[in-house]
Amino acid sequence: MAILLLVIIYIAFIGLGVPDSLIGSAWPAMHDELNIPVEAVSVITFLISGCTVLSSMFSAKILNKLGTAKVTAFSTAMTAAALLGYSCAPSFWFMIPLAIVLGLGAGAIDSGLNNYVALHCKASHMNFLHCFYGIGVSLSPYLMAQALSNVGWRGGYRYAFYVQAFIAILLIVSVPLWKKTSSSEESEEETSVNLTFLQMAKKSEVRLVWIIMLVTNAIEYACGVWGSTYLVEEKGFETRYGAVALTIYYVGMSIGRFVSGLLADKISTWKRIGIGTVILAPAVVLMLLPLNGAVSVIGLFLIGLGNGSIYPNMIHLTPHNFGKDVSQSIMGSQIAFAYIGVMLAPPAVSLISGLLGIKVYPVLLAVLYVAMIIALKCFVVRLKKQGKYDTNV
Repeated sequence: MAILLLVIIYIAFIGLGVPDSLIGSAWPAMHDELNIPVEAVSVITFLISGCTVLSSMFSAKILNKLGTAKVTAFSTAMTAAALLGYSCAPSFWFMIPLAIVLGLGAGAIDSGLNNYVALHCKASHMNFLHCFYGIGVSLSPYLMAQALSNVGWRGGYRYAFYVQAFIAILLIVSVPLWKKTSSSEESEEETSVNLTFLQMAKKSEVRLVWIIMLVTNAIEYACGVWGSTYLVEEKGFETRYGAVALTIYYVGMSIGRFVSGLLADKISTWKRIGIGTVILAPAVVLMLLPLNGAVSVIGLFLIGLGNGSIYPNMIHLTPHNFGKDVSQSIMGSQIAFAYIGVMLAPPAVSLISGLLGIKVYPVLLAVLYVAMIIALKCFVVRLKKQGKYDTNV
């Protein structure tokens, strides 16, 4: 793959990350200004994630017909338009259709680029790709924190729009570059097989990987959406410091993915996944301990560090675990279930914390962690029985 095209793909993943952390860092200020309940954030995240699920599920046919380049460019432009809309939103109800646009755009980008890199690049590139996603989600709360100190949350959304619009223009201009370097991509697409949902659901190993993707992303977004609010409501942080703490969480995620990429040529993908799960254990314990807010920030950083590498490494293994011919279909389904986790985690936290108080938030993270460990163990056992567990990948 041409180096320039790889750089373009990395930048595109910054654009994928930019919108994802804005709502979590801005919401403490947004719900005050708009005079709506704090739990209403779950409506927005549910809609974004639900539309991302739909987009991911149908991505194989769309990508095979239009190509990764055009779909990525158009979808990034959609997300940029949605961010501009949020900055002007006069009420909560105005945000509803914008959430739909944001979700539909994100699903196609995620599925297309992940499968492209999984098929054509080394594991290190997949981790670096998601490290750039981490840059995007780290940049947004930083921009929002600056805006909250000066021009308010609407300014934060405008700052994010400027970044996203630049990336969208870059992707549109780069479409011809994809055509010049796409001969191998086209050969993969010609031999790809589109599986239906029922065909995939009949395979136990596919069902297990769906659970893994659901839970790891539920952990990620439970922290990304509710981490700042937890620190503000339970630990007494000021709103802007809650946004800064969320930046630290996403920095941990970026570091985890960057280091995983550096180790890709020395340590197998499955071992890197194992290291991530080990780091998560003390991170969850720190969140559970009734100590001051600084300890919780460290816990959030370690969750980002450990959990951050699990998603891209599982994505990279898709062609190896299931075959290149069906990888786009299964990739789309994996990402769909990842976003089901994104969709369900925030409202679940909202519902349970509404009943029992935000203090139970760390307990929910612990439950998700245990569920992920069990699913991973079962998945590995299933792959070993099929002779597909490759520790050299």
